[in-house]
Amino acid sequence: MLVYHALFVTLLAGTTGFFTALAALNVRHAERTVDEEGDFVTDRLGIDDPEELLAYNRLGTALGHLQTWMMLVVVLLVLYSGLYADAVAALEATGWPPFVRGTVFVVGTVLALQALSLPFDVVETFVVEDLFDFNQQTLRLYIRDQLVSLLVMVVLVGVLATAVFLAMDALGELWWVAAWALFVGFSLLMQVLYPRVIAPLFNDFDPIESGDLHDAVTDVFDRAGFDTDAIYEMDASRRSSHANAYFIGFGRTKRVVLFDTLIEQLSIPSVQAVLAHELAHYDRGHIWKQLGASALWMGALLFGASLLVEATWLYEMFGIAGQPVYAGLVLAVLWLVPVAQLSAPLTNRLSLAHEREADAFAVEVMGAEPMADALADLTSENLSNPFPHPLYETFHYDHPPVPKRLQHIRTLADESAKAEA
Repeated sequence: MLVYHALFVTLLAGTTGFFTALAALNVRHAERTVDEEGDFVTDRLGIDDPEELLAYNRLGTALGHLQTWMMLVVVLLVLYSGLYADAVAALEATGWPPFVRGTVFVVGTVLALQALSLPFDVVETFVVEDLFDFNQQTLRLYIRDQLVSLLVMVVLVGVLATAVFLAMDALGELWWVAAWALFVGFSLLMQVLYPRVIAPLFNDFDPIESGDLHDAVTDVFDRAGFDTDAIYEMDASRRSSHANAYFIGFGRTKRVVLFDTLIEQLSIPSVQAVLAHELAHYDRGHIWKQLGASALWMGALLFGASLLVEATWLYEMFGIAGQPVYAGLVLAVLWLVPVAQLSAPLTNRLSLAHEREADAFAVEVMGAEPMADALADLTSENLSNPFPHPLYETFHYDHPPVPKRLQHIRTLADESAKAEA
């Protein structure tokens, strides 16, 4: 049993230590490279104060990894102090049906983790983001968001957990197949549910139906060969001055969402280029490809979890009597999370390819300069680190870093010019 304990702690602490060291390496790399590429940073990216960018990334990195280590320490204390086994024993003594016990335990675990992360989220929002003039929300709005998020999370996690534990009762060792089917179905449902039900709980979405922006949007659709569809402006500025855009949904529920901060901070041609980039994710089938890849990966993780929950040593490690499968499932997740983190380079590859394709589509539709300007402006406005360490990039970036995207755009523009000559 000592071997299992050593392996477990080494896996969790070692993975956390690896990513912390990688983050520190990334910060130092950014400091060195921003200094070396000073002209590029100020002239091309438009960052007036590079030290502000470095300070923002330095502080955010430190807070994030402090949270990770604190969470790890608490998790290990709960496990090795016997509190985890005591909670399982108390729940087993209730006599509730197995699926009820499982659902209560999973929801309770998620709530406990949320409670642990709350202080860090408060500091990030009202200290870090406020310090760099990104935070725009009031305390009242923040509390309201937290309560609504909590309710949505409890409902979704509760429904999914109940379905999984009922599948365990009905299918035995093949429960993971049903859980995988539930994951696929839930992923598809969220493409419909999120834009129509969940997102409007937090933000207002106004269709872009008139004015210069509407004309610009219509122009992009005409150039891209699309019928004008659901394009919405989201009031992101109620909470943050960060700018972004996204595409979600399929069929009649698909929509492109532009943050009002994006519209305010970028020129009309750059907004058009961002819109063309988002349309590419639909035109090139990226949404479906990502869903398919996620489904395959989740199937592998669920199969691994199904093997772990059958292992007696998993329960004996922490003195859990009776091998209740819900307790084993949470422990299995702890074993599998580091595996998922370390496999990130594999899962990121598809997204990186999709982003390059989307950039190429935007260049084809709007030309090189608007997309290049949009990337530079977004980097400047969001204080994003343009120079990640290559190893950090491999594990954490599902979008190419901005300098690489700008180089890709220049290459596409040169190839287009040669083809026309």
